[in-house]
Amino acid sequence: MSGEQAAQDSGAGDGGTPTVWDVVVIGAGPAGASAAHAAAVSGRRVLLLEKAELPRYKTCGGGIIGPSRDALPPGFELPLRDRVHAVTFSLNGRLSRTKRSRQMLFGLINRPEFDAALVDAAREAGAEVRTGVTVSRVEQHGPGVPDRRTVAVIVNGSGGAAGKRDEEIVYARAVVGADGSASRIGAHVGVKLDQVDLGLEAEIPVPAAVAEDWSGRVLIDWGPLPGSYGWVFPKGDSLTVGVISARGDGSATKRYLDDFIARLGLAGFEPSVSSGHLTRCRADDSPLSRGRVLVCGDAAGLLEPWTREGISYALRSGRLAGEWAVRIAEAHDAVDARRQALNYAFAVKAGLGVEMGVGRRMLTLFERRPGLLHAALTTFPPAWRAFAGITRGNRSLAELVRTHPMARRALDSVSRA
Repeated sequence: MSGEQAAQDSGAGDGGTPTVWDVVVIGAGPAGASAAHAAAVSGRRVLLLEKAELPRYKTCGGGIIGPSRDALPPGFELPLRDRVHAVTFSLNGRLSRTKRSRQMLFGLINRPEFDAALVDAAREAGAEVRTGVTVSRVEQHGPGVPDRRTVAVIVNGSGGAAGKRDEEIVYARAVVGADGSASRIGAHVGVKLDQVDLGLEAEIPVPAAVAEDWSGRVLIDWGPLPGSYGWVFPKGDSLTVGVISARGDGSATKRYLDDFIARLGLAGFEPSVSSGHLTRCRADDSPLSRGRVLVCGDAAGLLEPWTREGISYALRSGRLAGEWAVRIAEAHDAVDARRQALNYAFAVKAGLGVEMGVGRRMLTLFERRPGLLHAALTTFPPAWRAFAGITRGNRSLAELVRTHPMARRALDSVSRA
């Protein structure tokens, strides 16, 4: 049933009983669109809320690795800007070496196109989409909540007199928070973080000759700051160039980006966009739900700690959140709702949580011995094959460590140090 039909059937807008949506999803990035799609394909009444107008820019390298591809809605066509068959690795600009693959390693997308296409898929599945509205808070108790099966979502939209914003209440049986790394819904749930990093990025239009030189190849540079690295991702007539490092010394991160761009010979080209953002990883004991409210993606602090890759985590956790939100919406009491929320948390921790644990250990190894990692990837064929297998989605980092004694011993030695 579409959102429009749901509103008509409930009598909303004609003085009747307000619409109570089965699932309201807050945030229309990959996590939110994935959650909305997963809930809508079950035939439930789903409302997807987004504060921006789509399409909108997001700071993101835009790499679509195998796990991201496998988590997309059935039949979804990726709007790829390039297909990567080669990776150049360098160690703070030195010891550069390029590794190549006959098979595509991963694809590159522009986030505005990708996110808009995901939202279209959710809409086609039956979700109603509303943009230009900001959710200020959610309430699960109090005078604004009609019963214990309902969550009140307080929405501020445009349209008030004299520039004021109207406030309305949207009711839901279950809510999914996918409103980014500075999530208000995450604050409601009580999400706890133990790793915060600063990413800086520039979109640089380049002449055709420069674009051709980068076509099908990315650069990964292990940086001068502990745990830092930089990247160049080609996207047709532009290059996405960025760096990331632990939050705390933003000026040093900015110097790394400036030096990186200059070293690549790109300082003479004017960026079309320069942006920055914070990535946040959840603590192991961070909650993923509160009552009938779930969080996923960046709002839950779900991303890979070493590479800070977040799209695959957003898509996978979003799909799980949408599926379990449907079950919570069907729960007739708090005990059943709590049971379903715990099942969602278990599903996330059993998959993504295990991968994040290995990623944290990889980050520790990388922070201490970046040269060792660089040497392994560029001179040790099994390490390159493992990297290629992970990017293609043939295996996960957790599987690699579990099945390869050498990798397990390396991480164990770091843990004991």
